Amino acid sequence: MILRSQNHLACIALLALASISGAQTLPAKNPPFLIAPTIEGLMVCDAAAQNLAIPTLEKAVEDCQARKAHGAAAVRRLLDQLEPGGPQGQVQVGYTVTLELLKLYRRTPKGWAIDDAQVTAFLDLITQVPRPVVLYLSAGHFDSHGAIVQELEKDPANWMQLRDGTVPQLGYFGYRILPFTLRSEVQIPVNRYRFEALRHIAKRVQALPVAVQKRIVAYTLAGEVHQLFPDFENGMGRYQDIRVTDYHPASVAAFRRWLATEYGSVQALQQRTGLAYPHWDAVPAPSKDIRSERLDSFGEHYDAFADGTLPLSGWLWDPQNQIQRLELFVNGQRVGPVARGLHRLDVYRAVGEITDPNVGYRVDYDYRALPAGHHLAQIVATVQGKARLLAAVPFVVVPRDQSKVPAHPPRGLTGLAKAEGLPGLRSWLDLPRAGQDLYHNPLARDWNRFRAQQVRDFLGRFHAVAQEAGLPADKLYSHQILPQVNPSWNPQLFAIGESLDGKAPWKTGLNLYGGATDSAWVRDFLRERGIRDYGVPEFHPQQWKSAGVHLAALRSHQEAGARFVSPYYFSVVPQRFKGAPEHGVNRLEISPNNPKDGSDQLYQAIRDFAQR
Repeated sequence: MILRSQNHLACIALLALASISGAQTLPAKNPPFLIAPTIEGLMVCDAAAQNLAIPTLEKAVEDCQARKAHGAAAVRRLLDQLEPGGPQGQVQVGYTVTLELLKLYRRTPKGWAIDDAQVTAFLDLITQVPRPVVLYLSAGHFDSHGAIVQELEKDPANWMQLRDGTVPQLGYFGYRILPFTLRSEVQIPVNRYRFEALRHIAKRVQALPVAVQKRIVAYTLAGEVHQLFPDFENGMGRYQDIRVTDYHPASVAAFRRWLATEYGSVQALQQRTGLAYPHWDAVPAPSKDIRSERLDSFGEHYDAFADGTLPLSGWLWDPQNQIQRLELFVNGQRVGPVARGLHRLDVYRAVGEITDPNVGYRVDYDYRALPAGHHLAQIVATVQGKARLLAAVPFVVVPRDQSKVPAHPPRGLTGLAKAEGLPGLRSWLDLPRAGQDLYHNPLARDWNRFRAQQVRDFLGRFHAVAQEAGLPADKLYSHQILPQVNPSWNPQLFAIGESLDGKAPWKTGLNLYGGATDSAWVRDFLRERGIRDYGVPEFHPQQWKSAGVHLAALRSHQEAGARFVSPYYFSVVPQRFKGAPEHGVNRLEISPNNPKDGSDQLYQAIRDFAQR
């Protein structure tokens, strides 16, 4: 009501000004908020769907290709169920089309060429579905099933590498993913094919009727761009014995060039870090764990804490809102606030009484200024103005030479009542383990910064190619992951760096699941970076315990300035081709008949919100 009143007053003022000046200008209207679900089975035509003699989804798509047909009719039927009467008003329903760029290639007598029939089918579908659309130009590790991939696999230049020179073998809920390089040089074969396909799509889009082009409200670029690590599906929260990318020789050489730019000379590197090397080629990319491996120099040490950061994270369920704030104290001295309200879907799933997944907390403590020795971290809760101890954990800072440190017990706040006795309160500290030993290597921080720069540079190159190819700059969004919203994850594994800082030339697109879909922490993240007119290319609240959360999540993004939200996912694939709802991502199929992860509630929320 307040916002309506302010808008009303603003309109009156502008109309009065227009009367005085004789102008007829009215205030610009915000574009509609678009709900654009990802839809599985876009290329399945009705004829194949109804032919029970066709045994598999792949055969159904082949049959439709032979007919030069696609699933436009099924898509129209689905979207008309969500928003009867077509797109109208300030909330509209459209859809998201995913184009896997490498999958567009086919082998010809003259080599690999883009199969223009595939492109034509996708663009014809867009033409025949008269609704707003988001075009997802996928070129990351999920673009892994094209015919060209087998040839790309033969060339080491195309891959990220672990420190032993191997390429990580990865999957995600049974879907093979491939660690394509994040080096952005156009001469790398996989990049040449990626960028050629991007230019081809841009050219074909620009040949569409203007009215169809205008229906494309956004292009999301590349996919989730980040570094990779073994056991991708289950290892996102790994902190012990971590292995990361990219140790490809060309990447390590680029790291040394980056260091030379940062420091100027190896002498300056020694002065600032205490690490001495005769020349840049002798500087290692940190990769060895000092606890279990012999180092040729301390600069080789690498683990989840070597960059000088100690994460303290856990979860806190306080249904009566007794705790006003959390703060970190180290050795009895206040360090600062501890962020709360972070996403912990694992806790929400495991504990029946917890009805909100935003129960996580985390603070990343910079321990670089601490002397070698034993220390104590304490997380202190304020309850009605009084301090209570929520958690405490000792840790040890070890000198480079691994010499013994004084055995005196660490100092801390004393005499605090424990928070665990508060009514209904439940909590747990996940990180770090008690007695965690810390070895700070300045080169490890540089290595993480460089890996993050690779992420940003690749997105920058992809964006530049898209813009040079003629795609409209005001419609180009990233399609990025936000590891920090999951406090139990290790963001160093991903190294997304500043790709979501709001200062990039592309518009921000960030994928949100679970509690992150309606999160005060995410809203603060966006506000602090001045991010508006953003997109959510993947969206699913994954909640079922409380009514209204899905509608509230949609509303929160409309109010925060999102241009579109893409719920993941709907399907027009015939039921006989699908697996059980319990299988992997099938839990997320948005349908009135699928209660898994609250998918039926999200279906109803989309319908309700679109019909406001």
